[in-house]
Amino acid sequence: MLASIAIAPFNHLLRGENWARKRLQPCAGKTVRFCIPPFIDFSLVVQPSGEISAAAEATAIDATLTFVPGLLPRLLARDEDAYRKILISGDSNFAEELLHIGKNLHWDVEQDLSHVMGDILAHRVVQAGDSLVQWHTETIRNLSQTLAEYWTEEQPLLAKPAYVHKFICDVNALHENAEQLEKRVEKLSNRASL
Repeated sequence: MLASIAIAPFNHLLRGENWARKRLQPCAGKTVRFCIPPFIDFSLVVQPSGEISAAAEATAIDATLTFVPGLLPRLLARDEDAYRKILISGDSNFAEELLHIGKNLHWDVEQDLSHVMGDILAHRVVQAGDSLVQWHTETIRNLSQTLAEYWTEEQPLLAKPAYVHKFICDVNALHENAEQLEKRVEKLSNRASL
């Protein structure tokens, strides 16, 4: 059931990106299993056209991609580090090809909306969505800066970066002095033993 829900959007994206289908065509007949514990587990097979379809239940799995819980939102937000957290088993070349396509496959929302509501309205809807995301990002950044300032200036719960830097420099200097003192003591003990 989940495979059939995932197939239509994936194939829609693949039809819009010829390069991705061409990269998948040599993988025709290979099967990938997507596992997001504890509930999501489905398999897809690559078709000769470069599109995908649901794999039969008895089909051998060539590669398995396991997504740890909480990773999916990071992937949807295009977090590059999130792709490194995906667990791969089986045919690693096939899995890496799928991940490369996943990283570089982009949905042209404006193009799809223009078929439904026209070019101008689609453009304005996408602009409004981009503005909303930008506003949300700026709000979170401003809130974190305000909280950090409050916790360092008003309610000193956190150390100021300058103080932390000075502390690290002092610790490094103390470490160097201790090493020099140890070398001097070693030289003196060597002289005393002669």
